[in-house]
Amino acid sequence: MSEAQATGHIIAIGGAGFNNDEGNPLLWRYALALVGKPRPKVCYFGQASAESLEHTVAFYRTFVGLGCEPTHCSLFEPPTADLRSFIQEQDVICVGGGNTKSMLALWREWGLDHIFREFWQQGKLLMGISAGSICWFEQGVTDSIPGPYTALPCLGFLPGSNCPHYDGEVRRRPDYHRLLQTGQIGDGYACDNGVALHYVGDKLDEIISSRPDAFAYHVTRDGDTVNETRLTPRYLGADEAKG
Repeated sequence: MSEAQATGHIIAIGGAGFNNDEGNPLLWRYALALVGKPRPKVCYFGQASAESLEHTVAFYRTFVGLGCEPTHCSLFEPPTADLRSFIQEQDVICVGGGNTKSMLALWREWGLDHIFREFWQQGKLLMGISAGSICWFEQGVTDSIPGPYTALPCLGFLPGSNCPHYDGEVRRRPDYHRLLQTGQIGDGYACDNGVALHYVGDKLDEIISSRPDAFAYHVTRDGDTVNETRLTPRYLGADEAKG
């Protein structure tokens, strides 16, 4: 790993929204504190939700309120022909939820997979919710295709697999186990809604949560057996109460 890679951050969030539900601003404030600037530039990518206007407006409302300089990048009405320069001007890339398979297809067509890797290697912050969580791993558990959850090859910035919404969607846990047992997906981490994995470079540095009763899980396969280890995150609300 290069020195630049070692300083880049990825925050993979199991489920959250651009609102005040379940203490979500705790996660955004934690992420923004990593930037170390009074007014960080945060760019939203909403391709997974077909660039939903509702989601984009909610993003702006939240991040203006957090003292940021927010913007967004559409791939149907691009802000510029030079997306690399536009993205390199940002401090944070924030990716919303939705259909990961379709989002990645668009990103690869526009070369964003390479641009995002360069951004990360320069020591900057990538973060995202659901689709914006699994996209950074080698594989993710996805509902992009109708029917049972499937394993999806992703960008591979981070090792292993990732599964969001572990406590929010009833089929997530059994389908992750099924995919592991059948060898369709590798070992990885699952997150309840409100829980995030913070990576520095490609190493897991900390697990955090906006909810006091939510967890992450290390899920592995040993022969025909799936082992699940519950991991207790640091509850960010406790930090705020002390403050």
